[in-house]
Amino acid sequence: MALIRPFKALRPAKESAQLVASVPYDVVNRKEAKELAEGNKFSLLRVTRSEIELPEETNPYSEEVYQKAKENLEKIKKEAPLLVENEPALYIYKLVMEGREQIGIAATFSVDDYDADVIMKHEKTRKEKEDDRTKHIITTEAQTGPVFLTYKGVDKVNSIVESTMKNAEPLYDFTLADGVTHTVWIISPKDAKTIISEIGKVEKLYIADGHHRAASASRTRKAKKDANPNHKGDEEYNYFIAVLFPAEQLKILPYNRVLLDLNGRTEEQLLEEISEKFEITKTEIKKPVQPKSFCMYIKNEWYMLKTRDSVLASASLSASIADQLDVSILQDFLLKPIFGIDDPRTNKRIDFVGGIRGTKELEKIVNEGKASVAFSLYPVSVYDLMKISDAGEIMPPKSTWFEPKLRDGLLVHLI
Repeated sequence: MALIRPFKALRPAKESAQLVASVPYDVVNRKEAKELAEGNKFSLLRVTRSEIELPEETNPYSEEVYQKAKENLEKIKKEAPLLVENEPALYIYKLVMEGREQIGIAATFSVDDYDADVIMKHEKTRKEKEDDRTKHIITTEAQTGPVFLTYKGVDKVNSIVESTMKNAEPLYDFTLADGVTHTVWIISPKDAKTIISEIGKVEKLYIADGHHRAASASRTRKAKKDANPNHKGDEEYNYFIAVLFPAEQLKILPYNRVLLDLNGRTEEQLLEEISEKFEITKTEIKKPVQPKSFCMYIKNEWYMLKTRDSVLASASLSASIADQLDVSILQDFLLKPIFGIDDPRTNKRIDFVGGIRGTKELEKIVNEGKASVAFSLYPVSVYDLMKISDAGEIMPPKSTWFEPKLRDGLLVHLI
């Protein structure tokens, strides 16, 4: 059963919260991080991407970068300031984007539950990224950004959340330049006890986003445990910070594809080959309106691609749930055989565009000659993600884009 635990958050004073809050470290490159932090000495990007304050030639994985992160965290603690909660607490974190609400419980969760698959995964992690965040956590002695968890919502928990939001004064409530509103409340000790009990009855939680953060917390625990002859199991490093959202509130956006070339084919040859597996029609529609269909943009034209029954029958023979997802059908029956994209994780002739950027971005990339063709996909559902996690399978690469994103820095877990 799942363990959820209050913690003493390190968090900004109310007047500086909007300045401290920053995008997750892994959704921006170095240049973008530097631009976002420009003129804002409190931005937590100065901690999570501290290389932006060092010479451009600095290796982002050098010891100098992690020491700079520690130094900057101490500086922001004093100047923002950042305060440590008097007593361990649970928090409500609400996001509102384009009128849609997403409301989660911020808490710490057990590394043991992560290691034992009470907290389920659906994504492979890369050692280089794990190494980076593990060094970052150990050096700063802080988890600066939360993992994004989901579960099948519990009515009693939802009722407490609604009551708290209605009756309590929020700790923070602000809207950032991207139009997303972030609101945080502290949950009363009595209600926290009920939530802990109710979540404790839940058999499984699921990582929606933040696999590298969770894996790094596990590796950090091992390193700290090995170095601590008096390890008891209740130290803060045995837990990691996350926000737990009911699955019914979440919306996954597609992860669209662009291909840099036509793999030696003309447009006419390409359309002819695609037509063997997909019904093709010109369209004004730029996003699929139902599963098992795709939209393709090439030479200023959009085409609707509907998967033929023979392909669906072939895909259904696989015992793998992941093989039957739209993203897998596109990969296995079009991108690999026609474009030669054998492994989308490593092939340099394919790129990925998060659904938040829309189909205009796909058109722009192709029209500017940066790619030859683009595909927009129908999004995966949260329940597909859960089924794949339950089956012990791995989601295909670049198949989910969660929006809105949690901000780093509003609630930090000190280990």
